[in-house]
Amino acid sequence: MVDTDRIVGGAKEAAGKVQSAAGDFVGSNRDSVEGRFRDAQGQAQNVYGQAKDKARDIADQASDYASDASARARDVAGDVYERGGSYLRDGREAVGARVEENPLVALLIAGAVGYGLALLIHSRR
Repeated sequence: MVDTDRIVGGAKEAAGKVQSAAGDFVGSNRDSVEGRFRDAQGQAQNVYGQAKDKARDIADQASDYASDASARARDVAGDVYERGGSYLRDGREAVGARVEENPLVALLIAGAVGYGLALLIHSRR
């Protein structure tokens, strides 16, 4: 989208060039100077409009990049969640298999872990 400052600036620039040329042609110093001044105003306004357009384009690109990054982060989080569930199931099956193989050792380990947690919770310094 073209900024209105670019359009207005271009019109002023063209009008200034015409007025300056007309002033030079008829020998009017006043018209020549006013035309050059209007031309300079138009150029400045045109550059200002171009800068606004560029800033708008950069903001749009930044927004697009942020949206893309957000979508990628969502995809990665979903993958991690799925893998985490898979790892949890695998770990649960592995622990279950070990407990079935050695129930007494599993009971002793569970008792030791419970005792250690109780000490941590109830210890007073």
